[in-house]
Amino acid sequence: MHLAAALENPLRTRADLQALAEQLWKPFVPLLAKEGAAISLDAVTASYGAPADRLETFVRPLWAVASLVAGGGGFRDADLIAEVLAQGVDPAHPHYWGTLGDRDQRAVEMSSLAVALWLAPELMWRPLGRETQQRLVAWLGQINRREVRDNNWHFFRVLVNGALASVGAPVDDVRLEADLQRLDAFYHGDGWYRDGATRHVDYYVPTALHLYGLVWAKLSGPGAPRTSDYLERARRFAPDFVAWFAPDGSALPMGRSLTYRFAQGAFWGALAFADLEALPWGTIKHLHLQHLRWWARQPIFDGRGFLTIGYAYPNQIMAEAYNAPGSPYWAAKAFLPLALPESHPFWTAEERPPEVPAVSVAPGCAGLRICRDDSRGHVFALANNPLETAHLRHAAQKYGKFVYSTAFAFSVPVGGNGPQHGAADSMLLVSRDGRDWRGREQFETDNAPDTPALHSRWQPWPGVEIDTWLVPALPGHVRLHRIQSSVTVRSFEGGFPLERTTRPALVLARDARTLLDNGAMFSGIWDLAGTRTAEIAVPEPNTNLLHSLTAVPGLSGDAEPGETWLATAVAGLPGVGQQAAAEAWRDELRFEIGESIALWRGANVLWRLDRPASGKSPKRRRRGSSGGT
Repeated sequence: MHLAAALENPLRTRADLQALAEQLWKPFVPLLAKEGAAISLDAVTASYGAPADRLETFVRPLWAVASLVAGGGGFRDADLIAEVLAQGVDPAHPHYWGTLGDRDQRAVEMSSLAVALWLAPELMWRPLGRETQQRLVAWLGQINRREVRDNNWHFFRVLVNGALASVGAPVDDVRLEADLQRLDAFYHGDGWYRDGATRHVDYYVPTALHLYGLVWAKLSGPGAPRTSDYLERARRFAPDFVAWFAPDGSALPMGRSLTYRFAQGAFWGALAFADLEALPWGTIKHLHLQHLRWWARQPIFDGRGFLTIGYAYPNQIMAEAYNAPGSPYWAAKAFLPLALPESHPFWTAEERPPEVPAVSVAPGCAGLRICRDDSRGHVFALANNPLETAHLRHAAQKYGKFVYSTAFAFSVPVGGNGPQHGAADSMLLVSRDGRDWRGREQFETDNAPDTPALHSRWQPWPGVEIDTWLVPALPGHVRLHRIQSSVTVRSFEGGFPLERTTRPALVLARDARTLLDNGAMFSGIWDLAGTRTAEIAVPEPNTNLLHSLTAVPGLSGDAEPGETWLATAVAGLPGVGQQAAAEAWRDELRFEIGESIALWRGANVLWRLDRPASGKSPKRRRRGSSGGT
């Protein structure tokens, strides 16, 4: 179901966004009236189970409701919310949300309740009876006696203490300062955080760490601790984050928790909420509303009007173990601008698309090269995002693929790990026996921000070591692999996954190239060294985040014991009739093995590697007058 499309909502004005917030909330009313604080959207659940998943179902939509009320929007269900709160915080009620434990999911959900309380006390506090107010304070206060996970969860306790202070309740100042100090340790400079003790980056940087900092800065006021720090960090981050969004408003699908949907772009609304003009107001407004407009065209709601688990369509396969039916409503963070008056410059400015370089490298996130083909509306990221979340479902596919794309997305495996079932798009899979296939999972990186290429080294098994270089070459990219092995290794390398109906259309698979064209988009992969054969992988249904049925153009071959070089050109081009353009682009590329290893585009060297002397590591040349690295 396309919610905003069903409403014929253009999503261009404050009134349009108010209407969407009201429509998002509307299905909850009869269910809350019937089930109260024990509300449940579906029989499926997350790893934390009830009552945390039911609490989450109620409180996450409050980001939209509280923003609507704070901005003076009409709202008729204050009495219903007061009744649900009275049930949830009453230990004697059968719908009680329970006693908090250490590292408890309910600490996460307390933050949504706290922000709503802080933002809209006329909704979340004043209608409550004195006894319910006291119970609410006592229930929220549990978080100061418990341990939280050592990542963005520290912000949950910060926000709860801010909300408690706003209603005159006791605050644990010692805990608050300790949490603020710990969050400072996650800041790595240049506007970029890491979500705890990790090296990878994902949407937890903008949609959690930055967004919560902006909410704290706005609601606690200029005299509060860290306010100026959070504003300055967000100001520095914003120009880098622009590159993650395609002209049509879609954002790069990469990393975990993508079922939170339009939370991806909530950072832009949080800038407005915090009165931080990190970019021109017209650009911030465009980024925010264009992103919502893209999501409004996707079938992400069920027949009752509730958000589903999935990405661009309902999909349990791609979800994390911590995704319950109410989890997608982190998306409601995107409604923060509704708290602003209509006279705010965010709302009065004319939308203005941003200007973004063709290749972006953020010093604070050197493991990504964001590439833009604006003429076709395509953004893709070459990725050396160090994988340190192996315990997560599909972690290797969400962080370890070579490239992530707004137009093609990525796939996750189901039913096996080989080319046909193992989500082989944008990966190199290798096998020693044809049964056990492995891709890049744990790997070491060399992410120098002043060089165009990304380098990683990975070891699928002892005795097999692979060096991979990823080189931007718009409108596509080139991958270079050096396999050093003591045994024969089979390989399959995949390009972008292309939407199909029942079978791939207009297929060309020959001469070490596999080209797929479905009439609306093109995906191709070429072997620049001419040593592999064309092959097509047809993944299981519902494994891609954008399309339920896909085909993957690929190359397969064997690497004998010793050193083997693979050179791969990959392009995915949205639009009709792109095969000729892609073939012409590929013809500009040349891979050479001589005294040095080199990749040429026409007369320019894109990449060069000096051959090492015996026993020495190879040297990579940095960019010089020839354009090499």
